[in-house]
Amino acid sequence: MATSTDGATAAPPSAQTDPYALRAEDARPAPETFRGRLRRLGPGLVLSAAVVGSGELITTTSLGAKAGFALLWLVIVSTMVKVWVQMELARWTILNGRPALDGFRDVGPRIGRLSWINWLWIGMDFAKMFQRGGIIGGTAAACSILLPIHGASLSTPSLTIWALIVTGAAVLILQTGKYHVVERVEVVGITLKTIITCGLALALPFTAFGYGTEQLAEGLTFQIPAGTVGIALAMFGITGVGADEMTTYTYWCLEKGYARWTGPDDGTEQRAQRAEGWLKVMRLDVGVSWIVCTVCTLSFYVIGASVLHPQGLVPEGNGMITTLSHIYTDTLGPWAEYLFLAGAIAVLFSVTVASSASVPRLWTNTLGLLGVVNWHDMRSRTRTIRILTCCLPPVWMCFFLWVQSPVLMVQIGGIGGGIFLLAVVVAVWRLRYTGVPPRFRANPWLTAALVMSSAAILFLGVYAVLDTLGLTPGS
Repeated sequence: MATSTDGATAAPPSAQTDPYALRAEDARPAPETFRGRLRRLGPGLVLSAAVVGSGELITTTSLGAKAGFALLWLVIVSTMVKVWVQMELARWTILNGRPALDGFRDVGPRIGRLSWINWLWIGMDFAKMFQRGGIIGGTAAACSILLPIHGASLSTPSLTIWALIVTGAAVLILQTGKYHVVERVEVVGITLKTIITCGLALALPFTAFGYGTEQLAEGLTFQIPAGTVGIALAMFGITGVGADEMTTYTYWCLEKGYARWTGPDDGTEQRAQRAEGWLKVMRLDVGVSWIVCTVCTLSFYVIGASVLHPQGLVPEGNGMITTLSHIYTDTLGPWAEYLFLAGAIAVLFSVTVASSASVPRLWTNTLGLLGVVNWHDMRSRTRTIRILTCCLPPVWMCFFLWVQSPVLMVQIGGIGGGIFLLAVVVAVWRLRYTGVPPRFRANPWLTAALVMSSAAILFLGVYAVLDTLGLTPGS
């Protein structure tokens, strides 16, 4: 049995331990100290590495470039309101030992073997293929500018070759299929992202593109400037913890061991106390990842609003990377383009690795629900995950080679995620009252936060529909 760097027993698939099975002999008490809980963090940091990437570097920076500081408030709302839904869904998973897609099937009505929410997830994931292709394309564009192959930096041959290299590298890294490999890679990635991004945002006031309290105050006036609704909705769907990340988080919680260490529900007080302890660890894990996501998202937005907006530069098409490089070159000098390219490659590639690790798990679970594979057989599940890990990233790459517009592709995925988020809110409330005992939902503060979170998500969802129909003021 392997041991991870945080001191907890890791949950890689092995002959001895199935991360998705609950056995009484695997149960263990949760740490009682804050320091002990910190040592058991992991799933949230993996999620942060996936979240702080395409949405922040591409969509959030583009929104700042287009709207200036006016939508700063939306960044804060986008990251804040979703974590309570994420926390509620993870609580259900830990108490029941089941991943999210399995729970969604319990929320009727069903269409065939699956619930309407499962079918909506399948549709959303096809939209997300554009987003993941855009991330591969953004990584390939940065690599191509840094080291062109066969001609101009953004020529089709150079982009194609680099897209193949990026995709192949992600697949090779994940061939073991082990959770602790993903965790170690992504923790390093999120640490570097946070340091670099926050450092640049804090340094801007000392450059020609500085900002002050007036601009920050303007961004907190809860307005949506004309012409920014579409990109604002995409940003809400993709920044912070999106619906697909909430769903994925439940799988990482299981593979980390939170549910397995809680043990099967035998109705005893000991099990209930273990559950309360591991739920505290999960909430801390969610809280730390929320802080990281919020700080990085705000940094990206402020950078776009402060550097790109005054110059009228909006990242578009394959030239997105070149436009974004102005963030560094206009503040630090021409030499900083290489620093930016290295950072962009690290940010986007870590997202590709995270997606290549998580999406095959969700599709394998879906195939299990459809009766195509046996999800509960670890050998069959692991084999299917590895096959999909090899097959799905090349499909995303083909989407990029077809569309070749990373910003548009990421926005398409963001809109799809925003629609699916409404369904996840419905599922969370249903699962809360069918799969979470009253003892574990008695905290009035957590309930109030979930109510406000759900209301904000539903309001923005309805607003998006009305705006699409031209029924909102000024539309």
